[in-house]
Amino acid sequence: QVQLVESGGGLVQAGGSLRLSCAASGRTFSSYAMGWFRQAPGKEREFVAAISWSGGSTYYADSVKGRFTISRDNAKNTVYLQMNSLKPEDTAVYYCAADQAPVVAGMYDYWGQGTQVTVSS
Repeated sequence: QVQLVESGGGLVQAGGSLRLSCAASGRTFSSYAMGWFRQAPGKEREFVAAISWSGGSTYYADSVKGRFTISRDNAKNTVYLQMNSLKPEDTAVYYCAADQAPVVAGMYDYWGQGTQVTVSS
């Protein structure tokens, strides 16, 4: 079992920055990869970024590449999503998820409750 709790969302103006955090508990944090997803109103949930157990491998959606950075601190059981140069189209509920493997496998079996990010123009 893994419990995930996101925080750090909020309202920000276009061009601004936010850092999301996802605190994990339960299964050994360093044993699995992590991902961030988002879902905008009326749209399907989409992949944003992922990171392997060690942080050595990261992956990004084209829409956020160069603006968002995923990182993790295994000592703190936390994964982060630094979001810079935010755009109104980044507005969504952001979710973190735990993968079933140490490498990014795309098999996410635990999800957080989400945190709202709103970017005003």
